[in-house]
Amino acid sequence: MTGKNKMIKGLLFFILTLSITTMNAQNNINANPTLTAQEQSIVTIAALTAVTDLEHLKTELNTGLDAGLSVNEIKEVLVQMYAYCGFPRSLSGISTFMTVVAERKAKGIKDAEGKEASPISDTTDKYERGRKTLEALTKTSQVKPAPGFGEFAPRIDAFLKEHLFADIFDSDVLDYQQRELATIAALSAMQGVEPQLQSHLTMGKNTGLAESKLKQVFSLIEKHIGKKQAEIARNVLLKMADKKP
Repeated sequence: MTGKNKMIKGLLFFILTLSITTMNAQNNINANPTLTAQEQSIVTIAALTAVTDLEHLKTELNTGLDAGLSVNEIKEVLVQMYAYCGFPRSLSGISTFMTVVAERKAKGIKDAEGKEASPISDTTDKYERGRKTLEALTKTSQVKPAPGFGEFAPRIDAFLKEHLFADIFDSDVLDYQQRELATIAALSAMQGVEPQLQSHLTMGKNTGLAESKLKQVFSLIEKHIGKKQAEIARNVLLKMADKKP
């Protein structure tokens, strides 16, 4: 083999090795994604709103804006919280955010307002729109009314489909994955809602949320809410995977 051939063979081997290394690195990134700074802020804002920790919420609202969340994106998170932790806590979060925005404007900070929700062109009634959205999130058929609670209390089934999964989820200011991230964070922060958390962990995974991101959510819950709530959330995820806590 001539020296030139050896050089070409060596170069090809180097290129092949580099390609394999790059592919493996990319696969590792895809297999172990982490929450972006904006996603972390969605988690902390939702969790602190759910437990009405307004002092720390104010700090995290500033952090979220600094991380690049728009004013409208944060509004959407806070509005969505009404469906999971009630109007009083949602309104308290919104009032706190109003103060934060006003203070930042007074300091000369210009925050991006962000996109407005696109007009709804679907003329299907809201219950059907919500039912279809829930089918997309759960990847299972949703009958009318929902078995169990929907048959026992049809009005709550209507509220769930029409207000949450139609009125709120129809807004494209946040995508489904961001909305599930906020919901999982809120439910992880609150006590006594493990069945609902399990349901939304499933929905979150269906939107593409990797388990590594969910585990990071629980680390943020431990940091901002407490170890007890974080451990409860971790155990729910473990049980879903048929693992012992």
